[in-house]
Amino acid sequence: LPILFPQQSGLYEYKIFGGLADCPPKLCADVYMDLDFRKQWDQYVKELHEKIYDGEKVIYWEVKYPFPLSNRDYVYIRECREMDVDGRKIWVVLAQSVSVPQCPEKPGIVRVKSYKQSLAIESDGKTGSKVYMYYFDNPGGMIPSWLVNWAAKSGVPTFLKDMQKACRNYSKNM
Repeated sequence: LPILFPQQSGLYEYKIFGGLADCPPKLCADVYMDLDFRKQWDQYVKELHEKIYDGEKVIYWEVKYPFPLSNRDYVYIRECREMDVDGRKIWVVLAQSVSVPQCPEKPGIVRVKSYKQSLAIESDGKTGSKVYMYYFDNPGGMIPSWLVNWAAKSGVPTFLKDMQKACRNYSKNM
């Protein structure tokens, strides 16, 4: 998409279709939006919090990267809406990186400046959810694009499994 990301990064944009058995869509959306709970189940979270800058909720998220790579951080906005489409309830989450002067880059951490995500969750007609996600980020730094693409390709299924487990544990912890 040259309009959205004019740079030629060599990185893929991902479209993911999947299912989370025994995780109702509202529960999935609640787990996904709960930043404090995410700190408990996502092993890659180093720091994660939401602050208000100029009247807008902004999320800061530092992600642990394996040695010898530097950690990455994201500054982004996101919104979740519950929609009714022809009688179907669909939860939609949109997120996008933003530049906030009050949240400057930290030494030793690479700021991810190009991040965009769209997520839609609806019932699978049983006790679970169907999930659609569009995802792009450019982690920056000197990581070869083949390695970034491999990590994203293997990381997304792992994330969905972790999310499913988090959904099962959510009611127990809340």
